[in-house]
Amino acid sequence: MESSDQHADQYHPLALAGIAVSGIIAGAALGGLTNSINGWVSPLYFRNVLHWQNVEDVWRASIAQGILEGLLFGIFLSLVFVVVAGIVSKARCTYRFGVTVLLAIVAAAFVCWLIGGVLGMGLASLSPEFFRHAFRGVPQDLAEMLRYAWVGGSIEGIEIGGFFLTILGSFFFYAKWRSQGSCVSRVRTN
Repeated sequence: MESSDQHADQYHPLALAGIAVSGIIAGAALGGLTNSINGWVSPLYFRNVLHWQNVEDVWRASIAQGILEGLLFGIFLSLVFVVVAGIVSKARCTYRFGVTVLLAIVAAAFVCWLIGGVLGMGLASLSPEFFRHAFRGVPQDLAEMLRYAWVGGSIEGIEIGGFFLTILGSFFFYAKWRSQGSCVSRVRTN
């Protein structure tokens, strides 16, 4: 079994590729999961915003849309994260180390989805008139408007949150890598 200091001296370019693929898959899964909920909560949102008046099964179409958008966000954001991880670790990052940080980013993005939904509903509750004028296709019925606001807010929450979390996660990776490196150097000097 290799010690952690020996492991840190090895190059792991395939681990970086694995982290990238995992990030893309996680983006697609998260997009599919969140849109499966959103499509159930307010099919009207998808009909109005995406002009899906002729789509019979909006729920299934919303899942496909979530997977597609999740893939696109996953590709871009995973690329950013893996480039940072590769540079910071000089391609010595193991899959386990990198994917741990990546999964924290994904979990936090889900929380941003929840927060965005709550904020959307809060904005709609605070001023329904403003909300109806500021956003396209908002229904008059208060309950339907709140469901509509949940979907719009949650989508914005996960998209904006995912972007910022990738940046924050990259800094977290850097700090975690440096702290691991200082532990490794102490082990070497002893």
